[in-house]
Amino acid sequence: MKTILEAKGLCKTYIVNKNQNNVLKNIDLKINEGEMIAVMGPSGSGKSTLLYCISGMDRATAGEVLFDNKELSELKEKELSKIRLDEMGFIFQQMYMMKNLSVLDNIILPAVHSKKNTSSRKETENKGRKLMSKLGIDDIGGNDINEVSGGQLQRACICRSMINDPKMIFADEPTGALNRASSDEVMNELLKLNNEGTTVLCVTHDPKVAAKCSRVIYLVDGSIVGEKEMGHFDGTEQQFRDRKRELNNWLMEQGW
Repeated sequence: MKTILEAKGLCKTYIVNKNQNNVLKNIDLKINEGEMIAVMGPSGSGKSTLLYCISGMDRATAGEVLFDNKELSELKEKELSKIRLDEMGFIFQQMYMMKNLSVLDNIILPAVHSKKNTSSRKETENKGRKLMSKLGIDDIGGNDINEVSGGQLQRACICRSMINDPKMIFADEPTGALNRASSDEVMNELLKLNNEGTTVLCVTHDPKVAAKCSRVIYLVDGSIVGEKEMGHFDGTEQQFRDRKRELNNWLMEQGW
């Protein structure tokens, strides 16, 4: 199986009031194409910092990150921005969208700014509508972002993350601001994308989200202290209950 992302000896240090804060400590991580990985750990363990560093959103203090055989630390900011725009998709807990644009215009915005996209505006809009239809929100394209529910808006964010056909999606607490029903809907859509071949890395505090992933990484004080292979999730309620029970037992062993 091809490796899509690899971190070697990754460190991230912040200096606060002349004090050194080592947020990430010698992280080694390999992610294969088609995996769906959950990153868990206590608050302040470095989960979001890890996501930011391996996606090129933030520069690591030491170590290297290879994404699709490109060494991110060696790239200039414009080159990094191009990779993030063209080859990565991002979903956050806070659903950042332009307030002066419709839902559809927000979804297609990355494609409009991508030089990789050679389609016409009409073709790009049609692609956006197809993604919206796929996620069951094709009826809100013309709405303002304050006219839709949180679950609908997060699914629109998933559409936006997919508009440039990324090789990998990075999701930072994508269900954290949602109620349980909307959280399940959003997670199911991410699972569908993963089943179609998109690699997903998801930072989460929710064992119900992590139980649907193929591998769980546990972070404490900036170090990976445990990994659990979960295997493929087939979507059945019985398998979900079994996986959730197994994962909760493992998390307790890790000190969750």
